[in-house]
Amino acid sequence: MTFPALYRQKLLEAIDKIDIAKVNQAIEWFGEARRDRRHIFVCGNGGSASTASHFCCDMVKGASFDREAKFRIMALTDSLPTLTAYSNDVSYECVFVEQLKNFAEAGDLVMALSGSGNSLNVVRAIEYANSIGCRTIALTGRDGGRAGPLAQLNIQIYEPHMGRIEDAHMIVCHMIGYYFMEEEYGAGA
Repeated sequence: MTFPALYRQKLLEAIDKIDIAKVNQAIEWFGEARRDRRHIFVCGNGGSASTASHFCCDMVKGASFDREAKFRIMALTDSLPTLTAYSNDVSYECVFVEQLKNFAEAGDLVMALSGSGNSLNVVRAIEYANSIGCRTIALTGRDGGRAGPLAQLNIQIYEPHMGRIEDAHMIVCHMIGYYFMEEEYGAGA
């Protein structure tokens, strides 16, 4: 079997294990956040930061444009000056928490992505969000790490390979986003 064929096979196996009930719960929470005009914050590192940004773009444009109901969502990964200022002057562990301290309120939704589940800035963000009464979702991989059990909802990818974890996280984000872009409005898949 060629490497691409093997990669695809293992990715399909990982995708097949996604807990759809948990994805549906996330969709419900996103819908409630939109209905109640709550803020939604998304964060992650590296590839997960890219997924967070991509997901927010899908929700701000694709799931909100030309619609009466809008998502109030932002990626905590998108302000490079803020990230580097906190990283340089305080610590990288606080880059998401400090932004949440500025913007998040009880009832808001925080979604944190971490393939390992052990990124300290992500763990700290979930801890802080829980402490002020936010709803928390983690997208994790492997054994869920520290972030998985901390989140109120953990959508875990049971796969050791970081690339396939990141691929599956993007698919979960598309399941959520495209629900609001297509399914909710009867466009279907």
